[in-house]
Amino acid sequence: MKRRSLFITAVMAMCLIFISAPVLAASITLNGTIRDFTPQTNSDFEATITGLVTGLVQSTLGADGTPVYAHGSSTAGSIHGSANFYQWFHNTANTTSYALTLNETSPGSGIYSYQSSSFFPIDGQLLGNYPGYSHNYHFTYEIHSLFTYQLGQEFSFTGDDDVWVFINKQLVIDLGGIHSAASGSVDLDTLGLVAGNTYNFDFFFAERHTTESNLKIQTSIALQQVPEPMSMLLLGLGLVGLAGVSRRKL
Repeated sequence: MKRRSLFITAVMAMCLIFISAPVLAASITLNGTIRDFTPQTNSDFEATITGLVTGLVQSTLGADGTPVYAHGSSTAGSIHGSANFYQWFHNTANTTSYALTLNETSPGSGIYSYQSSSFFPIDGQLLGNYPGYSHNYHFTYEIHSLFTYQLGQEFSFTGDDDVWVFINKQLVIDLGGIHSAASGSVDLDTLGLVAGNTYNFDFFFAERHTTESNLKIQTSIALQQVPEPMSMLLLGLGLVGLAGVSRRKL
């Protein structure tokens, strides 16, 4: 009886470790969604170059987990009202998944980075390249993730065009408008987060104009995909079954 009790305790401990322990890896792969546009399908794309414009979206994510345009039906940052902007992260046509892999800058550093000075992930796909150009310049990209906050974590971004980063559903990097590469960063220690707690990370990017597309991410946040409930269920059932086999043998 004592051996059985010890075995069950060990099984439960292993389960808790599997669920709660941070995943240390040489790279992080994040799946996101790309939506393709043209100036004909949405006039916000290939619109007037504005330079960097902040305050285009509200400081808190909307109820559906996407940014909310802050200027109603008015034009700001070459965004022609909330109806146009709504399409950016809700359009269901001409959409594809795209995975972004961040690699450790050096083994064991815990700093993950991705950089491209030619970020054109859907060239020749969906609505096709911009006429007369070798790239598809008009798309949005969004990533949703989770992370466990630890003291000292930071996130930085450099790129164009619009970029909004939300942590715990609050706007922490605001680089709106059609502009050349611009940079923003956030020290998570300034956000009032609780170490050891899990929070949402939401990233929104738009490439809206010829002729550049830059994207650079560097972070010490161990970003993760939302766990699949079915995978966790199967793990739990498997461990329970293992415990049952042990009871029969004991």
